[in-house]
Amino acid sequence: MADHPTPHHTPHSVTLRRALRTDGPALVRLICSLAEFEHLPGPDAEAQVRLIEDGFGERPRFEAWLAFVQESPDPIGYAIILETYSTFQARPTLYLEDIFVLPAYRRRGAGSELLRHCIRLAHERGCGRMEWICLDWNTKAQLIYEGLGAQRRSEWVLYRLPHEKLADQPRMNANRRE
Repeated sequence: MADHPTPHHTPHSVTLRRALRTDGPALVRLICSLAEFEHLPGPDAEAQVRLIEDGFGERPRFEAWLAFVQESPDPIGYAIILETYSTFQARPTLYLEDIFVLPAYRRRGAGSELLRHCIRLAHERGCGRMEWICLDWNTKAQLIYEGLGAQRRSEWVLYRLPHEKLADQPRMNANRRE
């Protein structure tokens, strides 16, 4: 994923820029705030270290974008994106893992600017689509997404195999055909 260190100024006095390693602690604070908003446990100390390494290490696994407003020296929102791949389209898919704005800074356009920026990135990168998930109770976000033309996909069921189950899987015999 291309690096974009230059800040992107939006018409709503919100500045967006790609996060740097030095932004790691602020990004982790925002991620913890999202976890609190979603009533989920946030990343523990070990996960916080992994987040910074995975986002800003030698081989980044995701790309983070930060939102700033003039009255705050710290970022007030963020988006995390990564690319997956659609074999049917033979194109990348831009996946939006997180998008969040601190409650005190909502309704100023920061969330919309982050989302629009991600959509522009997907278009610029030749993605065949952009995807994300939304909690079923977050109806405000759902209205925004559907207002943009995003389609709810009910025919697909999300499955998750948690980390602790990954090692529990029986090994497949390489000679056995199923």
